[in-house]
Amino acid sequence: MVGPACTDDQFMALFDKIGATKLSVKLGVNERSVYARRRRLEAKYSLPLQAPSRDYSRMENTARLHIEVPDGVVLVGGDGHYWPGKASTAHRAFVKFAKDLKPKAILYNGDAFDGAAISRHPTIGWESQPSVIEEIEASQLRLGEIEQASPRGCKLIWPAGNHDLRYETILATKVPEFRKVSGFHLKDSFPAWKTAWSCWINGKVVVKHRINGGAHATYNNVKKAGMSVVTNHLHALKVTPVSDYRDRPLFGVDCGTLADPNGPQFVHYSEDNPKDHRSGFAVLTFRRGELLWPELVHVFDEKHVEFRGSLIRC
Repeated sequence: MVGPACTDDQFMALFDKIGATKLSVKLGVNERSVYARRRRLEAKYSLPLQAPSRDYSRMENTARLHIEVPDGVVLVGGDGHYWPGKASTAHRAFVKFAKDLKPKAILYNGDAFDGAAISRHPTIGWESQPSVIEEIEASQLRLGEIEQASPRGCKLIWPAGNHDLRYETILATKVPEFRKVSGFHLKDSFPAWKTAWSCWINGKVVVKHRINGGAHATYNNVKKAGMSVVTNHLHALKVTPVSDYRDRPLFGVDCGTLADPNGPQFVHYSEDNPKDHRSGFAVLTFRRGELLWPELVHVFDEKHVEFRGSLIRC
């Protein structure tokens, strides 16, 4: 927390003048604490706090981010489709693993924002849906929990999902003249996260929201890319090894969903049909720059997830 010696007015003036990184050094706190106070003040005064270095001509998603993880853990999860209300079991577990495993990077692999009210699909019957601002606030709360749990120096990366894109798509369609105005990009509400279409780990593993669809997507993703590919989108939660003449297999990974598959986001949309969806996420471990066999965390019941043969309470 930022010390009490810094008043709200002083904090806002400093944030506007020197930005979050320099302000964290000046106040002797970590950068996440600065961003957390920024969010509280924006809500308190209904006033956006703008860092001086932000370049709105470059706010759109970067095509590709590269990170190096010679040794360590990377957490990959996504499809939280956050609505207001109680956090799902998988989300709580993701926060716990972010704290316990001390990952080098956390990749939120798309669709934190659901966009039910701005979907191209018509409303089904008289179903109740949260507003855009309610979803934004729910997403800020949940991603903020991940931010606070992640260790110092952990990279926070958000490959865009198709539901995330609903936010900017409708604005670009309806009011294209507002392209560079603060708040008209989803990223503006989540400054701690770097956005991209894909994140490449050690130049060998591609993490992105989706490539192919269908029951054999994990296999087809690897065959198309010629690399290990980690996706979300289909909510399937599985690992598919793909081998050829090379000594080590490549892996197609589906990271499942951080939402409850039977939650209100999906029950009407799916017409209560059976879904091949599973709640959980993936743990990627790297040694000497190589991806070891990917591990999955799967929701066992409302209070536990299963991992490495154990039930873990969360």
